[in-house]
Amino acid sequence: MVSAPRTHADVVSALRAAGCVFAEEEAQLLVEAAPTPSDLERLIARRVGGEPLEHVLGQVFFHGRRIAVREGVFVPRRRTEYLVDCAIDLAQPGAVIVDMCCGCGAVGAALATAVEACEVYAADIDPVATACARLNLPPHRVFDGDLFDALPGALRGRVDMLVANAPYVPSGSIGSMPREARCSEPRHALDGGPDGLDVHRRLVADAGRWLTEGGSLLVESAASQAPVVRDLMTRAGLDADTRGSEEADATVVIGTRR
Repeated sequence: MVSAPRTHADVVSALRAAGCVFAEEEAQLLVEAAPTPSDLERLIARRVGGEPLEHVLGQVFFHGRRIAVREGVFVPRRRTEYLVDCAIDLAQPGAVIVDMCCGCGAVGAALATAVEACEVYAADIDPVATACARLNLPPHRVFDGDLFDALPGALRGRVDMLVANAPYVPSGSIGSMPREARCSEPRHALDGGPDGLDVHRRLVADAGRWLTEGGSLLVESAASQAPVVRDLMTRAGLDADTRGSEEADATVVIGTRR
């Protein structure tokens, strides 16, 4: 006997039973994404099994556009839209922009849309992430490698803006993150070391060699980490500033090359 196709209410009930807080909204997205009842069953099983909704759907809505995101890749958070807003506020038309620690390339893709005639490049140490980023950005401008080692030498001293949503969760706090993040996203995209700022230190130390005069490094951090990041930037010879959004629960530290 073949089971009848699930109704929207059935999907909502299945998601609620699995602990999905926004079951109504998620059910609608899953139903819309499934071309057949059997496809819907597979999507429901993946979501009920704990996969992030964005991995199940293969996309995330970020800064007004749909961004492809694949299994095993960090899912950009809504708070990171504030990082994009800060970058848009500072960027000039035609700017050369690098999305460092790019993940799926969401930040770079948003800036490519918003900043007139800009050149956007992206880099990440994870080849799974860069393969995904090439779905959202010009593939020839996405590079594999460890921070600045990934970038072509021709960009040295030409970058107007470095933007980084680098990992900043302290190692000891990873265990308290939501299960779908801990289990479905790569550890290196979350873990920032003992105080969460290992990658930030490396970014700040080398940024000046790549930025133009007056160019800026923008990094997301926790509000409690911002004073340390500002001090790092000041010691590296950058003029440092902090911006924050209570609404987005987001903090961005900006260092500008003198």
